[in-house]
Amino acid sequence: MSASDSPAPVTIVACPDGPLLVRGPAQIVDAEGKPVHRSRRTVALCRCGVSTIKPYCDGTHKLVGFRTDPQPEPQSRPQPQPQPEV
Repeated sequence: MSASDSPAPVTIVACPDGPLLVRGPAQIVDAEGKPVHRSRRTVALCRCGVSTIKPYCDGTHKLVGFRTDPQPEPQSRPQPQPQPEV
């Protein structure tokens, strides 16, 4: 398989105080598992819950003052200590 044959990656970006941007060939389904029509390669999914075109974003988050939690600073994980053999 060549690099041109491999599927395009899917990326999801959480926009601060806004939608989730989904790029790539992800299939979006409704609560019953039925595919939702998608006409673009990149789509914005609503996170505020007020969009009139759910699951897609219509920009209403700006009108209602939707805010996301601040992103936590990445923290290093403690490395596991080797356990003595018993």
